Amino acid sequence: MTSTMLIKEAGMAIYFFSIYSLLGWLLENCYNLITNRKFFKPNFFVGPFKPMYGFAPLLLVYLITPERNWMIVILLCFIIPTLVEYVSGMLLQRFFNRQWWDYSSNPLQLHGHICLLFSAYWGILSLLCIKIIHPFVLISYEGIGAIWNFLWPIILFYFIVEFVAAIRRHSALAQSISNPIH
Repeated sequence: MTSTMLIKEAGMAIYFFSIYSLLGWLLENCYNLITNRKFFKPNFFVGPFKPMYGFAPLLLVYLITPERNWMIVILLCFIIPTLVEYVSGMLLQRFFNRQWWDYSSNPLQLHGHICLLFSAYWGILSLLCIKIIHPFVLISYEGIGAIWNFLWPIILFYFIVEFVAAIRRHSALAQSISNPIH
């Protein structure tokens, strides 16, 4: 693979990650509006992006090929988001001493990070994403390709800055919680 192809592939991956992270932020806040009557739910990032929702579809897009057996597709749509959610929850709790979601009151859950019910929801949403939403995302990418080639390094820089700032912000908060001033 040439360096030009690698750069184009990186730009496309950043585009997919950005779109799905934004859609995930919208989905989660709409769900929060329905369940808690508040649109905005505290997020790891300050901006309107949920990285978990960017990583899972990105992995699925690259793992699911047109010739892939439909049973494998369904299995991947169930396992990948569940694995991303579990690893994310575990890392967030370990490094920031905070649990952003808690499924511990649900049956068939693991450490409160995942549960069978939401894994089934993620599986269905992932299948819809791959089969229905992603073709439109791909068309939109092709439609703005020239502009995106200029924008994606800026967007990548934004995500890096947002990630570093989030780590600092949440580390300081975790530190203040574990060492309260008397």
